[in-house]
Amino acid sequence: MTDYMINSFLSFFQNPSGSGIYLAVSVGLAIGFGAVWLACYWPPLSKRPWLWAVLVGSAFLTSVALWFIQYPLQVLAWKALGHFWSQEVLIRWILLTALPTVIISGLVQEGAKLVPVVVYWRRSGRSVDPRLGLALGAVAGAGFAIFEAQWAHNQVFGSGWTWEVVQNYGFWAVGPFWERFFTVAAHIAFSALAGYGLARGRGWQYYLIVSALHGLLNYGTALYGSGRLTGVHVEIYIAVVALAVTGWALWLRWRKGVAATEPVTETQLQTETDTETRPQIETDTEAHTSAP
Repeated sequence: MTDYMINSFLSFFQNPSGSGIYLAVSVGLAIGFGAVWLACYWPPLSKRPWLWAVLVGSAFLTSVALWFIQYPLQVLAWKALGHFWSQEVLIRWILLTALPTVIISGLVQEGAKLVPVVVYWRRSGRSVDPRLGLALGAVAGAGFAIFEAQWAHNQVFGSGWTWEVVQNYGFWAVGPFWERFFTVAAHIAFSALAGYGLARGRGWQYYLIVSALHGLLNYGTALYGSGRLTGVHVEIYIAVVALAVTGWALWLRWRKGVAATEPVTETQLQTETDTETRPQIETDTEAHTSAP
């Protein structure tokens, strides 16, 4: 299993098609998909160059977590279920038995993407403007989303994809690109919401919410495996989930009447408490002093 994890991780940096043109197309499509969705959040990449470090850090850390944390945990979870039920039963009840694997995928990937965001948040005194936190999370999500997308595109081209495939199979031939376009949107939105929650002092709550939403997105594979959805239905399912989460994140980003101010820190809260109680203390002191 170790060799498989290492080879899978290294595949992110390989060109299985062997064609420089296909490699350029894979990277170009991935960057284009990421740019389209990330532009909706308008992150201050030019004013805050350190955001690029967040983007790169998220891409690398999440790729490592995907193959060296998520994958072995999913294998162990499946084996644990196999101790109690046969493979036939596990497949028959895939809508239930798939839950541990999709939950793990959400927790691991969203946690890894959030690491660079948490680093910046801590270095900023644990006080970040909520809208900046949202943009910061969006950049982190885009980092891994773009990196994973170019890998997925390379796998498609490496499998022998050509324009003849499009002519023969139509939508099925472009389905992987359709799916990746909306998966990129979902990755960015998930991390944007997590960054927003962290900035609002609700990091754990939002982390668990977006992890569950990530699992919901991946649950489409279980619905397909059970026969509940067809391939086309799964592609629509992915698009709907991605657009719904993106809509929520963009509403938080652009809604009016929300002050773009930093949240109250523990120090600020203590200062305000002291300020409020000081007049009462002084009043009590004067009362005792003037008492006969």
